[in-house]
Amino acid sequence: MLALLAASVALAVAAGAHDSPAPGSRFVCTALHQLRANVSNAGLPGDFREVLQRRLGELERQLLRKVAELEDEKSLLHNETSAHRQKTESTLNALLQRVTELERGNSAFKSPDAFKVSLPLRTNYLYGKIKKTLPELYAFTICLWLRSSASPGIGTPFSYAVPGQANEIVLIEWGNNPIELLINDKVAQLPLFVSDGKWHHICVTWTTRDGMWEAFQDGEKLGTGENLAPWHPIKPGGVLILGQEQDTVGGRFDATQAFVGELSQFNIWDRVLRAQEIVNIANCSTNMPGNIIPWVDNNVDVFGGASKWPVETCEERLLDL
Repeated sequence: MLALLAASVALAVAAGAHDSPAPGSRFVCTALHQLRANVSNAGLPGDFREVLQRRLGELERQLLRKVAELEDEKSLLHNETSAHRQKTESTLNALLQRVTELERGNSAFKSPDAFKVSLPLRTNYLYGKIKKTLPELYAFTICLWLRSSASPGIGTPFSYAVPGQANEIVLIEWGNNPIELLINDKVAQLPLFVSDGKWHHICVTWTTRDGMWEAFQDGEKLGTGENLAPWHPIKPGGVLILGQEQDTVGGRFDATQAFVGELSQFNIWDRVLRAQEIVNIANCSTNMPGNIIPWVDNNVDVFGGASKWPVETCEERLLDL
């Protein structure tokens, strides 16, 4: 009889152990309560019934201790599983972050600057974007290599727009007009001629003092002037676009003003470079990245079908002149 009762309680405990901790204890208490009621109602001699009740009490205490142990083990296992899962997720996240860092720092080219941006069609959706922006500038030098045979006009090699002024800095050859440098929407015409389908090295310098500017082609100074947006500091925080002229910050491109060709080595310095420095860059005797905007792969995004390709070496570009 007692063995049968114990077996019934064991089945109740087994059923409760698969549930949450509280239901496990509840199963045991319910089962024992039912057994006590069965013993009380059974037609048993008084002495035997008293022995059964006492043994049931002992069994109840033993079972409740066992259930408590099982519940503690279950809780500990749950905590260990959660801690293990959190540790695994943390490790995976760290690995993912490391992979991302390696991808960002790893150029697909021989060196981070050994690439060009190709813009083969005159559209309003092909362009490149420089990820970095400009600080406030009181002088600058912008140099780049470009190749284009587009006609009429090569379009807009680059533009820099800020809130309130879409033409903060623009280099453009539109239609049959000469190449123009715009600063704060003020215009200087540059005596540059680059639409022959060959690589050319172009540099423009400017300083807010008297609005002095210079224009270099293939290391030779071809033009200079003044009164181009004098005493106007270049505003910070704008958007630098390769291949399109911006009518609003970062957008509203006009296909007729789009650059068609290839661009490379677009660098910006926060000072007017000396003429000899520009000559040395143009004739490949020095490699001098811009201290404000350097030409590096992970700083240039391309959109709309524009693409990045390995660029000819500097010496190969010189032979193309």
